[in-house]
Amino acid sequence: MTVSINPIIMQKLYILSVRKIKPGIIKTLRNIKAIKILCFLILTSASVLAQKVTPIDTIKPGKGDPKVQLKQIKAAKVQQLSDSTGGQPKKNPFIDTTFRNKYGDLLNDDIKYNKKYPMWKPAVEVLGIDVFTNGLDRALGEDFSHVGPASWKYNINKGWEWDSDRFGINFIGHPYTGSMYFNAARSQGYNYLQSIPFAIGGSLMWEYFGETTRPSYNDVINTPVNGAFLGEIFYRLSSNILDDRTRGANRVFREITAGLIDPVRGLNRLLQGKSFRHTTTEVYQKEPLNVTLFAGVHKINDANSTVFGTGPTEILFNIQLDYGNPFEDIYRKPFDFFRLRTEFSFGSGRKLLDNLTGYGILFGDNTNIGKLSVMYGAFQYDDYWDNKTFELGAIGLGGGVFTKYPISKNINLYTNAHFALVPLAGNSTRFGPDTSQVRDYTYNNGLETKFESTINFGKYASASFVYYYFFLHTYVGAKGNNNVSILKPRVTVQLFDNISLGFEHFIYYDDRYLKGLPGIYSVRTEQKIFISWFLEDQQRKGRYN
Repeated sequence: MTVSINPIIMQKLYILSVRKIKPGIIKTLRNIKAIKILCFLILTSASVLAQKVTPIDTIKPGKGDPKVQLKQIKAAKVQQLSDSTGGQPKKNPFIDTTFRNKYGDLLNDDIKYNKKYPMWKPAVEVLGIDVFTNGLDRALGEDFSHVGPASWKYNINKGWEWDSDRFGINFIGHPYTGSMYFNAARSQGYNYLQSIPFAIGGSLMWEYFGETTRPSYNDVINTPVNGAFLGEIFYRLSSNILDDRTRGANRVFREITAGLIDPVRGLNRLLQGKSFRHTTTEVYQKEPLNVTLFAGVHKINDANSTVFGTGPTEILFNIQLDYGNPFEDIYRKPFDFFRLRTEFSFGSGRKLLDNLTGYGILFGDNTNIGKLSVMYGAFQYDDYWDNKTFELGAIGLGGGVFTKYPISKNINLYTNAHFALVPLAGNSTRFGPDTSQVRDYTYNNGLETKFESTINFGKYASASFVYYYFFLHTYVGAKGNNNVSILKPRVTVQLFDNISLGFEHFIYYDDRYLKGLPGIYSVRTEQKIFISWFLEDQQRKGRYN
C-alpha cells in the first residue's frame, strides 16, 4: 500500500520530534546526515500509523473474500469517520481533503475510470432520445408526432408561442425529458455545467423538429433548467448506489436500481462496459444520504376556511431525500447538497403525483458563530403542486441560509430561509381540481420565499414549521397578480427505533387580484396522518427538516 504524507504534516512531525529531544542531544544531531536519518524514522513511523488507522476503500486482491473486505471497509469508515455531534466528522490528518470529504468519500468521480467521451457521442444520444420519444408518441397515437419537412418548415417560419399543453406535461414531463438530455453528457464524463448545453440543444431540436406544434417559450425554459435540476439529482443518487467493487447479486441489484433512477446512465454503462467491470477502489463521488419514507392518509377539505371539514380521504406515500451535510466545511460544487421530496396520492382522481419540491446548492460556504453552524449560498428551487386545491409549478433561483443551533446535548434547532426570483411559473386559473385536458393555468414570473424550522428532541420527537410564499405576476393569461401561501406545521413522535407517528396540517392560501376585477380569496386545509421511517446514514446524524 502506498501512503501519501502531506508535506505540512511532515514538517510538524519533525518540529515536534526535535522539541522532544533534550538540548544536549540536539547538538550531536546537527550534521545533515543525522537529521536525514531522523526525518526518515519519523516518516516511517507516520506511514505505519497511517496504514493502521486510515480507513481505505480499496479491496486488496488475494487478501480474502472481497465481500468481507467491503464490510470491513464500511465498518472502519463508520467507526473512524462518523458525524457524532450532528455537525461533521472531526478532521483526520490522514484524509487528503483535496480529494475526499471528511467521510472518506471522493469529492469527484475518478477520471481514470470515468473518462470524458468525444462530444459527438452525447450529441448523437440526445438526437436518439428525441427520435425515440417521437416514435413512442406516434405509437400512442398522438397527432403532433407526425412530423416531416412540411412541419419543420412551418415551425421555423411561424416561430415561437406559449403552448397549451396540460400542466403535468409542461412542468413534469418536459423537465424529465430534459434530465435525459442532461445525463446523455453527464454520464459520459461531462460535469454539471458542461452538460447543460446538451439539455438546451435537445430541447431546441425537439421544439423545431420533434412535434408539429410551434416551438414554445415555456418548454425551452422548463426543459433544460429543471432538466438539469432533476438530471444532476438522478446522477448523484445513482452514484450513491453504484459500486464497481461489488459482484454477484449485490452488483446486479445496484445496476438495476441505478438504471431505474437514471435510465440514460444505465444504458451508457452497458454500452461502455461499466456494468460488468470490477475495480478494487471506489470510483464515484458520494455524499451521505438520508432517506425518509412516509405512508398514511390525507384529506383535503372541500369547503373554504375549514379546519376539519368534509372531503375524500386518500392514501399517501412520500419519499424525502437529503443528500450531503450542509454543515460540513468543504468547497461545494453544484448539487453537493440537495433535498428532493415527492408525494403520491392514491384514491379519487386521475393524478398520482401530488407534489414535488426541492432545492440544490449551486455554490456556497460555511461559517460558525459561537455554537451556531451556518451554511449560505446560491440555490436552484423546483416546486410542483398538482392537487385538489390548485396547480402551481415554479422555477426559482436565489439565495438560502441553513443554520443549526444545539440547545442541549440532545435538542437541536435547524432552520433554513430562502429568497428567490421566479423566471417562470404556472398557476391554475380555478379553485379546486383540474379535470380538463387542456391548459387552465397562466404563465407568470415573480418572487418566492421559504422558511423551514425544525426542533428535534433527540430521536424521540420533533416539531416543525414550514411556510412558502409565492408572488406571481401573470404575463400570459388574465392580467393580474396572485399571492399563494402554503403553511404546514408538523409534529412526530417516535414509536420505536427510526419509526415515528406524525401529524401534518396544511393551509393553502390563494389570493387573486385580476386587473379591473375585485379580489378572489381562497383558504383550503388538508390534514395528514402518517408513519415515517427514517433511514439515517450511519456517518451523518441529524434530521435537518
